[in-house]
Amino acid sequence: MASALDDDTQRSIAEGRDTAKAFLRSIQKDLQKVFVVFLFGFLLSFWALRVYIWDWLRDVTESNMSPAVAAEADIIATTPFEVILLQAKIGLIVGAIIAIPPLIYVTRDELRARGMWPRSPVARWKLAGIALLGAVLFTAGVAYGVFAFFPLMFGFLAEFGLEADIQPTYGIVMWTEFIVFLSLSFGLAGQMPLLVTGLSYAEIVQYETFRDKWRYAVVAIFVFGAFFSPPDPFTQLLWAFPLTALYGFSLYLAKLVVTAKRSSEQIDVPGAVRNHWNVVGGVTLLGGALVYGFYEYGGRAAVNGVLRHPLVDSTWRFLEPGAGLGVDPATALGIYAVAWALAFAVVATLWAVYTDLDTTSAGYQYGDPTAIDVSELDAAGVRAAPADAFAEMEEERSLALAQAAMEDDEPEKAQAILDRFDEANDGDGDSADGDASGGGDGGDDGGLMGSVRNRGSRAGSTFLAEFTDGDGEAAEDDIGGYYKDLKFILDSLRSGSFRIVAVFGAVMAAAFMWLYLGGLGTVRGDLERRVPAEVEGGINIITLHPVEALIFMVKFSVVIGIFAAFPLVLYYAWPALRERGFVAGRVYQVYLWAGALGAGMVGGFALGYAYIAPGLIGWLVTDARLADMIITYQVSDFLWLVIYTTVGIGFLADIPIAMVLMNKAGVPYRVFRERWREATIATMLIAAVFTPSDVVTMFLATVPLMAAYGVGVGALFLVTFGGRRNLSPPAEFVGR
Repeated sequence: MASALDDDTQRSIAEGRDTAKAFLRSIQKDLQKVFVVFLFGFLLSFWALRVYIWDWLRDVTESNMSPAVAAEADIIATTPFEVILLQAKIGLIVGAIIAIPPLIYVTRDELRARGMWPRSPVARWKLAGIALLGAVLFTAGVAYGVFAFFPLMFGFLAEFGLEADIQPTYGIVMWTEFIVFLSLSFGLAGQMPLLVTGLSYAEIVQYETFRDKWRYAVVAIFVFGAFFSPPDPFTQLLWAFPLTALYGFSLYLAKLVVTAKRSSEQIDVPGAVRNHWNVVGGVTLLGGALVYGFYEYGGRAAVNGVLRHPLVDSTWRFLEPGAGLGVDPATALGIYAVAWALAFAVVATLWAVYTDLDTTSAGYQYGDPTAIDVSELDAAGVRAAPADAFAEMEEERSLALAQAAMEDDEPEKAQAILDRFDEANDGDGDSADGDASGGGDGGDDGGLMGSVRNRGSRAGSTFLAEFTDGDGEAAEDDIGGYYKDLKFILDSLRSGSFRIVAVFGAVMAAAFMWLYLGGLGTVRGDLERRVPAEVEGGINIITLHPVEALIFMVKFSVVIGIFAAFPLVLYYAWPALRERGFVAGRVYQVYLWAGALGAGMVGGFALGYAYIAPGLIGWLVTDARLADMIITYQVSDFLWLVIYTTVGIGFLADIPIAMVLMNKAGVPYRVFRERWREATIATMLIAAVFTPSDVVTMFLATVPLMAAYGVGVGALFLVTFGGRRNLSPPAEFVGR
């Protein structure tokens, strides 16, 4: 039987296999040493976890909890071998990490002989400095998470859970992974200055991109913090402010190295301090004075009063100067003042270096046109800039600068950038068209928008041509009309996008705040009161993951927000849907849809909450109690069971209603009857995504949904007389 690989591929694989064998034979005598290092790291980690680390992590978790809350918090193992296997996994990872440096060291000669050893033009001391800085930043990020963020976060989560009558009982694997991964995230976030500086220096990402998009970076930081930290403002700010400041420091370092590279100038720190001695000296004195005033004029007492507030109850306190150090207060205060004065002096020196480097760059002092930062010019400056500044510019860069100018509401500057780029590179076509259309007037057929559209069209056609062997127009036809239909419908939502987002956000926030302020405990208590009397002691609800309850609240709030915004989306999309032939009838039918689906949802929810949910939960807990079991449910499983048996009933009731409404909108009875297989597959996919990762629960969700679908088909059979008289003629899309 012939091989599926050609001769060249087989030869390459054989050569690689031979090289690997020779490589391993050459270092065989040193592999034992590497293995000893690995074994040492493994055993040391295993022993340290067992003797010290678990207790230390427990102390970190409970350090900001009150004694009553800490007494209720537990770390549990859910399987017999969970702890020892976790220790072994961590030991293997730590051992492998520790063994990597000696492995690289013993293989350096073989790597160098095979040309696999990097030949960097950067001096070794500079590489060592970068590595040291990276290690310091990583350590600082992890330390911030462990000693500042985690104590406040765990204290909040445990107290919030107890207020909702949810036991803070964390599974050891989930608890450890939560601490480790979030600590790593802080450590990696600490590498932001090196990452931004490296990308800017190598010109993989332009420094101007990081600088111009700082607003998006700040918004992303706050949004990420809102989703992955507790909802109280103090903890969110504790997450977002350090990362925002770190992004600013990253921009500073990137500006230094990029400007120095472009101007070929050395950074002169003493010279910068001499040029700005007054600012550096003033800031230094200010730093010392602020610390002195903080301790001498009531600042320490005021901050300690805030730290004692119930919302930010913390064990941290600002002690008197020298307390615990064996130094008298006056001497300690002097040391504090000098230390902070030096810190302020460092910041002022960084500013002085930045200022001097910016004003001594080639573009500023020597007139190098290629070093001019076009993004910092206004429209007149762009038109007056030398042509060389645009001759060296790439088209993607010019489009990015024009887009940034448009976002800053400077269309004249954006048009000037595109015109100057065209003049410097080809001198025809687009520039003339732009001038003829009125410059930066933003016309549809010319000017800035026309230029950008033409460029985008060229790029899109090029992509399609490459994708389809050169026939771009054929590719557009092959894609079909559904993409255009979808784009047309989505474009129709733009006019109401603000209202849609506002309704979604308001309903989501209201649902979340209701759950957060006691709704979660209210629902749980109300259902528990209706549990049969045979169950003594009630139902214990626990959180195996520290943020499990918060994640549930966010997911549930998002679902409620989507349901609330759906009628508004339907209202704004209906004209486009009708024009494209997807639905029939006037827009007033949206009110019928919203009313019918809302009534079905409310009625099904009332039925589920009043009878189905308490009956099912009561049967489950009674069955467990009669088997002499302790009833302890994970909070997410219990609450999703409540959702499925309340809101889920409303959703099941809406399926037949929606099918009748869709028939009235132009979807004929035969489509529902003949496409039941596709509906089943789609339902199973949705159930696999939105139910717990279990085959049984997937089928438990799929069977009722398909039963509701069958009820809908039966209802349509009666309403349409077996499909002979649909409520509306078939829509155009059915025949596509």
